[in-house]
Amino acid sequence: MPPHAQDTHHPDTTVPSPRTPSGTPPLAPPATPLPAPRTAPGACPGRLSARHRPAGPPRGTPPSRRALPVHTAFAERLLAVLSGERPVHSMLGLTVGEAYEQLVRLAPRTAARVPGPRPVLRRCAAQPHSGDTVLEVFASLAAGHRVRALAFRLERGPDHRWRCAAVELDGLGRLADGGPRP
Repeated sequence: MPPHAQDTHHPDTTVPSPRTPSGTPPLAPPATPLPAPRTAPGACPGRLSARHRPAGPPRGTPPSRRALPVHTAFAERLLAVLSGERPVHSMLGLTVGEAYEQLVRLAPRTAARVPGPRPVLRRCAAQPHSGDTVLEVFASLAAGHRVRALAFRLERGPDHRWRCAAVELDGLGRLADGGPRP
């Protein structure tokens, strides 16, 4: 209710405005300072920590990065398995034919599992075959000063999902069955 306004319930009463002895309105009471936000050392104040941040971008906002091509995404997954970062069984639904057995035999024996810098994908390219249902993919991996070759075959199934059908690392795919290299 504004100062000097009449109360509608009691027409005889008015609300006096608060005044100081000098006739000026009083100052607002002193504000209590807000506690400083608790952030991790080195974190930007005002930003939410990862624990308190929403899981993804707000709905309706376009993604900031473009999605990886299917062959590059598969190369990253294979690299994670071959480096020991992910278990081989994480590729169960993403492989067909002998590819899973090749990964089971390759993963424990690859030098990509040695301690040191995590291997990274340097280059990845695909050559389409049989129209758009088969991709022959070749990639180069780097771990420290060492560069390795990765080759794999992707096949698109009747459900339009891509699956890995064969894997070779530095030609070790041919040795996965224990036989001599041709």
